[in-house]
Amino acid sequence: MPRSPTHAPRTRIYRPTPRNLARLARLLQAGELVAVPSETVYGLAAHALDASACEKIFAAKARPKTDPLIVHICELAQLTTLAHAGPLAQKLAAAFWPGPLTLVLPKRPAVPAIVTAGRDSVAVRMPQHPLFLALLSACAVPLAAPSANPFGYVSPTRAAHVKAGLGGKIFAILDGGPCAIGLESTILDARNEQQLRILRPGAISAAELSQVAAVRVEDFSQTPNSNEVDESPKIAPGLLSRHYSPRARVVLYEKIPPRLASAAQPDEALLYFQKPPADWPRTDAHRAWLTDNNDQAEAARALFATLRTLDAQGFKTIHAELAPEGPLSTAINDRLRRAAASAQ
Repeated sequence: MPRSPTHAPRTRIYRPTPRNLARLARLLQAGELVAVPSETVYGLAAHALDASACEKIFAAKARPKTDPLIVHICELAQLTTLAHAGPLAQKLAAAFWPGPLTLVLPKRPAVPAIVTAGRDSVAVRMPQHPLFLALLSACAVPLAAPSANPFGYVSPTRAAHVKAGLGGKIFAILDGGPCAIGLESTILDARNEQQLRILRPGAISAAELSQVAAVRVEDFSQTPNSNEVDESPKIAPGLLSRHYSPRARVVLYEKIPPRLASAAQPDEALLYFQKPPADWPRTDAHRAWLTDNNDQAEAARALFATLRTLDAQGFKTIHAELAPEGPLSTAINDRLRRAAASAQ
């Protein structure tokens, strides 16, 4: 495989044909980057056991090396080559993989320090998306893959989002269509099987994990001061106080009041959770919503794409509603709160 040219690459979106999958697998084996679809968001993948390849992820995203990467596998047997997984961790993996659950476990020496922010733990997941699984199988190596976007910006849920953010910085994007979930995976700290802790909420809830684990799973993602200082090496990704952020300022409400809708300025957008009534103020392009019928799965799929659309329209402020209580409200509101957090 020839060396990559030094000039900016021409970013190409590849259709998911067998020939293209084989080509992209060879690129990954050779230490190149490939943006890949998953059921959560698109990821920027590299050979997880190749420190030089993983360095390219941080360079392309302008990502601080204190923020670790998630390692993706396609077979349960691969887990024990990367991490020390006790009986409970293996039970959870068997129950929820492939799927949107990441386990943080003590790492094995094969995992490079750059993947783990120098810490002695590693985050591991088996994705559910058939194309990602097929690419992992074709590569026959684990792949490290954070979200395929400039660091801190809104996560990509379509191949076009990846090209908009990383075009000219990577060579290849595998198009797998829109992401089915649209939010990053639940991250579970399983280093201590007597103290399971959710670090980042996702589509798999604490209640679902507790039922399988037969022990209480605590949700630390909303605990005050549970995040470390932003400059310190993290246990897992998604723990920074400000993240998933559009260029526009985001202001949050339980419900957007009609008076605000009436008084909104031309550079202000209103992002409702559910489609507002027809007689609600502002019936023009300043309004957007995440779901027509209070469907939280629909809202989760739409969140990042809608934030990107409003950003592209040039709004300076997005007034956004939090999700009401429901199966995905914790995860949706976590992303909204981090998007709205002040820059450090």
